[in-house]
Amino acid sequence: MELSQYLDIFLEESKEHLETINNQLVELERNPQSIEIVNEIFRSAHTLKGMSATMGYEDLASLTHQMENVLDMIRNHKLSVSSNLLDVIFRSVEYLEEMVFSIADGGDGKKDVSDVVALLVKIEKGEMIETVSNSASGSEEEHEYDSYELTILQQSEEQGYLPLEVKVTLRKDCLLKAARVFMVFEVVEQIGEVIKSTPPVEQLEEENFDDSFVVTMVTKENQEDVIERIMKVSEVEKVEINIIHTKNLSVMEKKDTPIEPDTDKNEFDLSIIEVAATVEPATKTPETPAATKAGQSNKTIRVSIDRLDGLMNLFEELVIDRGRLEQISKELNEAELIETVERMSRISNDLQNIILNMRMVPIETVFNRFPRMVRQLARDLGKKVEIEIIGAETELDRTVMDEIGDPLVHLLRNAIDHGIEMPDKRRSAGKDEEGKITLKAFHSGNHVFIEIVDNGGGISRQKVLNKAISRGIVAKQAADSLTDQEVFQLILSSGFSTAEVISDISGRGVGLDVVKNTIESLGGNITIDSTEGKGTTFSIQLPLTLSIISVLLTEVEKEKYAIPLSSIIETAIIKKEEILTAHGQEVIDFRGKIVPIVHLEKVFHVKKEDCMQADLYSIVLVKKGEKMAALVVDSFIGQQEVVLKALGQYLSSTYAISGATILGDGQVALIVDCNALIK
Repeated sequence: MELSQYLDIFLEESKEHLETINNQLVELERNPQSIEIVNEIFRSAHTLKGMSATMGYEDLASLTHQMENVLDMIRNHKLSVSSNLLDVIFRSVEYLEEMVFSIADGGDGKKDVSDVVALLVKIEKGEMIETVSNSASGSEEEHEYDSYELTILQQSEEQGYLPLEVKVTLRKDCLLKAARVFMVFEVVEQIGEVIKSTPPVEQLEEENFDDSFVVTMVTKENQEDVIERIMKVSEVEKVEINIIHTKNLSVMEKKDTPIEPDTDKNEFDLSIIEVAATVEPATKTPETPAATKAGQSNKTIRVSIDRLDGLMNLFEELVIDRGRLEQISKELNEAELIETVERMSRISNDLQNIILNMRMVPIETVFNRFPRMVRQLARDLGKKVEIEIIGAETELDRTVMDEIGDPLVHLLRNAIDHGIEMPDKRRSAGKDEEGKITLKAFHSGNHVFIEIVDNGGGISRQKVLNKAISRGIVAKQAADSLTDQEVFQLILSSGFSTAEVISDISGRGVGLDVVKNTIESLGGNITIDSTEGKGTTFSIQLPLTLSIISVLLTEVEKEKYAIPLSSIIETAIIKKEEILTAHGQEVIDFRGKIVPIVHLEKVFHVKKEDCMQADLYSIVLVKKGEKMAALVVDSFIGQQEVVLKALGQYLSSTYAISGATILGDGQVALIVDCNALIK
């Protein structure tokens, strides 16, 4: 079988399972008693192990298998969750991620995992005392039977059969566990009758168990013969037998049945139905979302982003031609043509929304990997840091999403290392010793804003200036005239670092300049605001989508400018007398708020043929978050869907212009960046 054709699916699903494991491990640290979380981690790890083994990535499979063993002990209450244990599992997941990304980059996925495997084995063996002390309760769990099974065991004993619990342990290096289980069952059925297996048969068939399992059977053979026969099955390491005392079982069944949480749904019988009604919802509730989720998963397919890009490119051309058709239909003024074009416009608008939504992904796919990273980094630095995520449901274009992960990692590492102080320093400053980082995403106009806010020590203006002067980034004479914002922007310069000690985390002068370059290459920008002693805010502005937007077309002299509808509050025509002056800036009173006026003709240096000042002004009120501005234009043309085209490398730094578009009559209109104007 040619496995290379399944590589993309393997990589995609592996990343999903690793993300699930990461998220659930963070949750497990908060709720160490939750077995449901452990089960979720176990399921993902087990699936990942199976996929890796099928694809032939043995290092991946063996490490996941060893991790499974520890998780299995936790969910069987043989091991308690501790901080050290989680550290080892987190490190195991890091190794797994490295191997998966190695495969994605064309590597063989091999890695020396012996150190972390040794730790996992040590956890297993190191907890042996706890395991032994819990063995009594473990055997009690194995002795729990419903009334049907109990009746069979009692009747078999009365007829001269010997009820036994046979614990079979397979070798650690056993590859085909399900096959060995089948062979053991065959042997058991030749010499007796199988009553029950623990785990259930379904889990055994799926290899969803550790190296051992228990078979409850009745037989007339003696114990030595049973052991001898089962030991003849290859790859069986050990067989242990316990004689079942059915009288004890009967007492235990009456006492424990009402609170038994995990009854096998395939063995649902009268004794379970008689349990208090409050247990029934607890049994059924978890199955409903799972069934729903399964139903939903069957309705999704994986589509390559390249295909979506191709679809978007074709649709962009269609939008340009649609605009041309609308122009022609107006000029010809033919009723049937106008009606047809209007219908085509409505259909293409619906199609456009579908295509754009197909490309949009919740930003939580990037945010979800950060809590683990913050936790580990804080522990390495000896700091206490809490991370709060707001607006994870905010959607962003997939192309932008793929690029934004690394810049955010750099900014978070910078916030933890440079921003948040050590606990003793925070205490002496009268702060809570646990620092806080807030990761926030929200829409504003046609952009998505991501903010990384920390309540740490802030940025020292003087320290940044001293470093900048020493490195020749800023002249000493010009330093004093720089605003705080301009000083903070200096830390984004190439090779700039204020760290006094170079570490693996920061101090090498790489990172923030890369962050700036990446964000600007996506058509975005980054700003920094800081108060020394209180904290720092990094704000990233990114385009919501890189393609089609709704705009209001306006005219300044003979030039056309497109203002994104998502930034517009409303349009208005005001009298010249309504314009006021405050601190040398023209403003208007808009419903009790003072809004500054921006003349587009002055911003874009448009030459006016008529120098006479008009008595009426056409204004477009735009917003960025809570801030507003009134853009003055000559006239409004109308609303239109346009294709956003980049200006190219040479014009990429043009002030307040985010791109251009081709109109229906072939003219080019520039798209105004309202956020830049307001800033």
